[in-house]
Amino acid sequence: MDVDYVDGGRVDHSVEHPRVNVIGRLEGRGTRPLVHLNGHFDVVPPGSGWTVDPFGGEIRDGRLYGRGASDMKAGLAAAAFAVEAIRRAGAPLTGSVEVSGTVDEESGGFAGVAHLCEIGRISSEHTDYVIIPEPFGPARICVDHRGVHWFDVTAHGRTAHGSMPHLGRSAIADMAALLELLRTELGPRLGERVSAMPVVPSESRQATLNVNALHGGQAIAGQQSPCVADDCRATFDRRFLIEENLDEVRREILELISTAEAADPGRRYTVTDRLDVLPTQAPEGSPLVAALQRAIERVVGTPAELVASPGTYDQKHVVRIAGVEPCVAYGPGPLTEAHRPDESCALDDIVAAAGVTALTLLELVGGGPPS
Repeated sequence: MDVDYVDGGRVDHSVEHPRVNVIGRLEGRGTRPLVHLNGHFDVVPPGSGWTVDPFGGEIRDGRLYGRGASDMKAGLAAAAFAVEAIRRAGAPLTGSVEVSGTVDEESGGFAGVAHLCEIGRISSEHTDYVIIPEPFGPARICVDHRGVHWFDVTAHGRTAHGSMPHLGRSAIADMAALLELLRTELGPRLGERVSAMPVVPSESRQATLNVNALHGGQAIAGQQSPCVADDCRATFDRRFLIEENLDEVRREILELISTAEAADPGRRYTVTDRLDVLPTQAPEGSPLVAALQRAIERVVGTPAELVASPGTYDQKHVVRIAGVEPCVAYGPGPLTEAHRPDESCALDDIVAAAGVTALTLLELVGGGPPS
């Protein structure tokens, strides 16, 4: 393939810490139609609780183990080998295929797919279909995803000597009061909201709120001194449904914060938005989805299941920045293993996904369904 390297642009790219996207292109007899296969090669930190080396790539009992094995190095492998299988077979292509490996998806995708869309490397002007091989399994096609509202709340206290806390105000205590209010007031309401989208796992069809991070007072690892914490910050992850409205999602949070402040006039909180993503849906009746369905029935032997993602992925940038609406996720690996200890993917799933992807490419850019 012809290969280009595109740095991450405006987001934390430097000589010391390069963030470089890789794009390969296999040209057919024409430039259109063009199918772009995209996968991210960044991963989340391994965390604790592993029984194998998180970066060892160990293969055991037909499974590949390691951080990113499912999310989503297996998907990148399936995409690359699908194109390589077509090349080795010498199958003629009327259109073209691209494969990209991109950075930054786990933290928003702004240096990766968003950047490629902003500079026109992925664009509705020349890109017809996009497949993102996120781990939904070889018989599932992900056509939608939920929305996300990421935000920080900071509780502002007043420092004092730890032996005389009455002279100060603990920001940690004020944050605890807000967390309890969110748990008891907002939590039950969110649990009653269930989306009609086929989100998997089914428990994620509800609206959710998670505390991603919490820090107050002095750094625990540093030298301690007896002080009342004068600030405490929490990062929240609110996943909302296509049936909800982002403005209402924000207002609901702000109203509960106002309730917490009203309960004690000494409390004070500030809110800072991190990231907002609207829910996304692939268009119904897309030739992309139909081609994947036919390939899945042929390779896997079962009808394809159309699902929606509990989180977001780079489909959001492809649709909203590049304007390419025929964009879905299809790739090997169990979604439930993503970001967990002992993450793994079955080798058979990688092979099946590569086969499905290759047949799909042949139908979309090879002139019709392969015989």
